[in-house]
Amino acid sequence: MNETAKATLVQRRSLKEEVFQLLHSQIVDGTYAPGEWLRQEDLSSLLGVSQTPVREALDLLVSAGLAERVPFRGVRVLQLTTEEIVDAYVLRLTLESLAVRLAACNITPAQIKELHEIVEQTHGLITLDDMSTQRQLNKKFHMFIVAASSNTLLVRLYETASNRFPDWMLYEYMFRHPELLQSSLTREYLEHKAIADAVAAHNCDLAAEKIVEHIRNLGDEFEQFLHIPAELIQEKEAQTASLWKGRTQS
Repeated sequence: MNETAKATLVQRRSLKEEVFQLLHSQIVDGTYAPGEWLRQEDLSSLLGVSQTPVREALDLLVSAGLAERVPFRGVRVLQLTTEEIVDAYVLRLTLESLAVRLAACNITPAQIKELHEIVEQTHGLITLDDMSTQRQLNKKFHMFIVAASSNTLLVRLYETASNRFPDWMLYEYMFRHPELLQSSLTREYLEHKAIADAVAAHNCDLAAEKIVEHIRNLGDEFEQFLHIPAELIQEKEAQTASLWKGRTQS
């Protein structure tokens, strides 16, 4: 590949990522609402770029779980029913409680170092401008733990489940209520740190306890911020409790 072609590739990749970051931030801040269509042609015209980086950015949004591609119609911001949100929540409880136990057994010293580095990258990210980065690092943290389980099928299942988990809706709510930012994101950092410390210590039971506590706190936020009925959350938890509670009874 000649230098001109390399330069074009770098510029194209950078532009794609810039468009993705912009759209990601606008979904999180509520500029684009759940169910709203993201028209490739309109975005290209609005942003003053060609359709290629826009199309690639939309693919990234779909991969990140913020949008969905509807055959023959295009891409729209993900819109989930209440039932789908709670199903994704309890599936994460089940899969991550298993994954973190496996990770605590299988994680390597190099992976431990990288896991702690991911956690520390989120330290102090508590402003509105930080929210897009915070969300991506949050997802990276959880994906890293699942990958450290060394179970490739579990990783694939988790990727599917996490892409249906509307954490961005929680961030969008906090964007509209900035008074919640510092306490909520500080708590998230401390919970991630506790999970990482338990995994690093190869303490399977404690790691599972900490990750279940963390995800159940997200369930509480669904109830408080998104007005998901507590009865539905509790019903779904009861149906699956034997799969994720183990020694984490509460």
